[in-house]
Amino acid sequence: MRIGVLALQGDVREHAAALERIGAEPVLVRSPADLDAVAALIIPGGESTTMGKLADRYGLIEPLRGRIAGGMPVLGTCAGMILLATGTTSPVHQHQLGVLDVIVERNAFGRQVESFEVALDVKGFDEPMWGVFIRAPRVADVGAGVDVLAEIDGRPVMVRQGAIVATSFHPELTGDDRLHTLILQMAGES
Repeated sequence: MRIGVLALQGDVREHAAALERIGAEPVLVRSPADLDAVAALIIPGGESTTMGKLADRYGLIEPLRGRIAGGMPVLGTCAGMILLATGTTSPVHQHQLGVLDVIVERNAFGRQVESFEVALDVKGFDEPMWGVFIRAPRVADVGAGVDVLAEIDGRPVMVRQGAIVATSFHPELTGDDRLHTLILQMAGES
């Protein structure tokens, strides 16, 4: 199955490698035509402001909104979570898709030097998932239709709303492919 990775900036190679490990065909999405060719999409970690500007420049904002609103499964990690969200706590304006009913606090866990790793209890998983947090966002407000799947200190760091899964952390850096497998399974069901 063809699963896209939004390939504008960020951890593109790492997500593509995870998709290959689980037997999916990764497709680097840089245009609306690329997006039309995939059954699901991963929006990687990286720099959300840059990714949003490039998505706008390449005419991807509305096609992304349309496909996601139409039920295409999507996994957003770190910056991907910010792009999917309806808003941020920051006064800085940036392009967002507004398809995930959460408000996100950017860089909530501190600067690059304050990056950390932690085992997370994830709702629906039998074993903890290792989370790598690098200048990570945190969910500040959750809408009624959003299910919180993991938390740190009572604050959501992994959420799901329908076919949208978003994490504050980078699962692509750990070798734990359960979230990539989940998106592949969701694509097979849609």
